[in-house]
This record gives sequence, structure tokens and C-alpha cells, in this order.
Amino acid sequence: MPDLIRPTDNEARQLARGLLDRARYGALGVIDPGSDHPLVSRVAVGTSPQGRPISLISDLAHHTRALQHNPACSLLVGEPGDKGDPLTHPRLTIQAQARFLRHGAPGHAEMATHYLRDHPKAKLYIGFADFSFVLFDVSGAFLNGGFGRAFTLTPDDLRL
Repeated sequence: MPDLIRPTDNEARQLARGLLDRARYGALGVIDPGSDHPLVSRVAVGTSPQGRPISLISDLAHHTRALQHNPACSLLVGEPGDKGDPLTHPRLTIQAQARFLRHGAPGHAEMATHYLRDHPKAKLYIGFADFSFVLFDVSGAFLNGGFGRAFTLTPDDLRL
């Protein structure tokens, strides 16, 4: 079977970075600690001031407990457009380790101010003690740029 992954070029890097920068939600993949099966949840997504992917999640969420048990995760961003086959639209899957920035910890207030610029409705709950930021330390990524356009990316490719 032929290798379908194309060499990563600047166009792929720009497309991947754009998908990450525009993402406001995504699919978070974790391992359920009770069953060791994959679990996927929709979460709010943003970027840190340094451009790293982040999310704001509650301790009450099942995916939070899963990340606390096993920080290995994946994050899928990129939504289909209004027309055409959804599988022809670009999407980015990030592999990462989750790191928590707890409510009240150093840097949390600054991250909250930054996050609220793109997620103003989060103002309703961002100050709750059970909400923390999850910072995704990216180890690699996979870009499906549309039909026949697959790329493997590094953190450097995403400018992280």
C-alpha cells in the first residue's frame, strides 16, 4: 500500500495553524479510567498567549477525571463548511499531554483574561473554583487538509 502522507510544507503548516487559531470548540479524546476505552467529549478550545491549545473544563466533567488519571489525549479541531461532503473539509488532530492550571494558581488570572477575549460567555463560570485550564503540551499532529491531502506535523510545524 502506498504511503498517503505528503511531505509537510508551508501551506500545510499555515492551514493547521489557522484551524487551531480559529477553533472555539473541538473533540477531546481521553482514556476512560474505569474501562480503559476511548472517550470523546466536545470541549471549548482556545489558545494561550503563546499560541498553545487550551481548554477550560470543570472538575465535575468525566473527561477531567480521565485526564487527571492519564494525561495522554488527543484534540480534534476543524468543522465542515456549509456545503459539500464533510469529509472533504480540513481538520487537525493533535496528540498531547494535558497539564492543569488550577483556579487561583499563578498565571490563572492572566490566562482567564486572555481566554475571555475569544470566549466571552465563559465569564459566567470561569471564576468557579471547580474550573481549571487544561494546557495541551503537543507531541505531534495530523492534518487532513481535505481529500488526498494528509500531513504529519511536529510542534515546530505548529510554531509551538
